[in-house]
Amino acid sequence: MISIIVAMSPQLAIGFRNRLPWHLPEDMAHFKALTTGHTIIMGRKTFESLPNGALPHRRNVIITRHCDTMKERFQGCIVYDSLENALKYEAKNHEVFIIGGGSIYRHALPLADKIYATLIEQEPKEADAWFPEIDMSKWHITKKEKHTGFSFLLLERL
Repeated sequence: MISIIVAMSPQLAIGFRNRLPWHLPEDMAHFKALTTGHTIIMGRKTFESLPNGALPHRRNVIITRHCDTMKERFQGCIVYDSLENALKYEAKNHEVFIIGGGSIYRHALPLADKIYATLIEQEPKEADAWFPEIDMSKWHITKKEKHTGFSFLLLERL
């Protein structure tokens, strides 16, 4: 099972300068509840944006083109040179979560079974990273939980 987890604006903004463009504690708690105990897969820049390195109680997988020379930098993580190789070994018998960034999301979207999306109602003041366009003819919203200023959505592939 390949799942994507993302927080995005209506115009699909997901980041600015390698950071989330908003601070939403409810989203962070939701992310933690969903991903704890699972494998999370991310790009190198997303890993570098984490304030304390590898996320605890999760199997942290990093995708980088410079796999051989970067392994020492990513303590407590598994490193692969492509999303395809990571999924080949990590998504065999359990759910994995793709957590970003934009390039990894673009590669993962055609392969994903689910999208756990936090839809932030307001556009950020600045953004330089976006989630790819979702073809809603291929997805069905199976769950929507409305909150003030945002919603948690679960999309499942048709």
